[in-house]
Amino acid sequence: MTALQRRIFGIETEYGLTCVAPDGTRRLTPDDAARFLFRKVVQWGKSSNVFLANGSRLYLDVGSHPEYATCECDNFRDAIAHERAGDAILHQMALEAEDTMRSEGIDGKVFLFKNNTDSAGNSYGCHENYLVGRGGDFADIARFLVPFFITRQLIVGAGKVVQTGKGAHFAVSQRADHMWDGVSSATTRSRPIINTRDEPHADAELYRRMHVIVGDSSMSQTTNLLKIATTHGLLCFLEERRTMRDFTMENPVKAIREIALDPTGRTPVRLANGTTATALEIQWEYCNAVTAHAAEAGTHDGLMSRALDLWRRTLNAIETQQFGTVNTEIDWVLKKAILDRAAAKHGMDLDDPRMAQLDMAYHDINRSRGLYNLLERQGLVERVVRDLDVFEAKSVPPQTTRAKLRGDFIRRAKEARRMDRFIPPSRPEIGTDVVGQSPRRFDRCRICTLNRKIDRRAGQPDHPGQLAPGKKFGGDCVKSPHDLRWLAELSQLS
Repeated sequence: MTALQRRIFGIETEYGLTCVAPDGTRRLTPDDAARFLFRKVVQWGKSSNVFLANGSRLYLDVGSHPEYATCECDNFRDAIAHERAGDAILHQMALEAEDTMRSEGIDGKVFLFKNNTDSAGNSYGCHENYLVGRGGDFADIARFLVPFFITRQLIVGAGKVVQTGKGAHFAVSQRADHMWDGVSSATTRSRPIINTRDEPHADAELYRRMHVIVGDSSMSQTTNLLKIATTHGLLCFLEERRTMRDFTMENPVKAIREIALDPTGRTPVRLANGTTATALEIQWEYCNAVTAHAAEAGTHDGLMSRALDLWRRTLNAIETQQFGTVNTEIDWVLKKAILDRAAAKHGMDLDDPRMAQLDMAYHDINRSRGLYNLLERQGLVERVVRDLDVFEAKSVPPQTTRAKLRGDFIRRAKEARRMDRFIPPSRPEIGTDVVGQSPRRFDRCRICTLNRKIDRRAGQPDHPGQLAPGKKFGGDCVKSPHDLRWLAELSQLS
């Protein structure tokens, strides 16, 4: 078995959705907000489950989560551009939904969050897809992949303020607490790190599709590059049957949770052979192996070279706890810096509700409101692709994969107004169960609850119209526009 010289990549992103009134209370249920969000899509596509002219897929997933699945890409630059195009497309849909709502007398703002957890503890995903060769036993490769993915959160996690029995802590990953297995065919009931659903969308005798569901959604382009490129590099290493130290863990589920709560990477994890290793040690082993193989194979150039350099710099930064060399490139480092500045300036602890509000605002995809996007607009973060690349990716598919043919079909169908012939296979109706699972729901309005706590600390009354504690909400809310300006001021971004 030899490494694939041309690998296909794809990323699926689910978004949190809510609609709020000017006073910060919920304006519409998620189902109603989703109907406004997808109204124009349904008008031209005859469905809320459509392919787009750029070859990607857009649909409404269970629990009223908009989902965007990129088209097939065969290079890192295209993969990142098309992933960011999803944000741009959903952002435009949100603005159009607000216009439609206003025309119908509904005063509300639509918020889309590119994060991975809601206030009730449910998780929605960011799934990565990699084409791999069919030769050999996949279990042999998975044995080395699982420890890599368990510890990869240390370099590509999105970061999160989590509440534990011992108080609030900063975790490097949002998804870690929601993984329940190493490798399996489940996706919701027993969510694994690697899903074995084998749908290669290619010659099944030659290829398989590796479906990775452990990763966090990345706001940072460079974090996204690091996530895809390091996984690709490791696959190349393993496909050539190279060997390295076996880091199979005694309890993968316990390990991934313990690692998430330690930004230093030094918590020892017990391995199946009775020894221990830290996440930092494990990542260094993988980094050195992949880097050496890339140099030997002659693939140590371009964006791959940039990703390998970032890998080493990130591990060095974690090792020394000096993050100046990566504080514009790694999501959880960026977020933690925002939280640390806010804490120092305003004397807040992590359990202050304003910290959780900052945490969520980091993931708002609105170009003029989200904290990460404010950093990007001010040139305070590194990028991989330009705005022009993202703009083009919204409507133009990659020209070197099957996405070109699909995109051309959709474009011609739209021109002929015959989209009914190109609707993807139907998915379950919103609100129905999937394989016996209840739909994922936002069971409490996290931000409304945070708003009340903030106002009470400031001696202000509750917002009028907020629901009583314990009553179920349909989505996470944010505060009104003046409070959004407060968020920017609090994080020293404006």
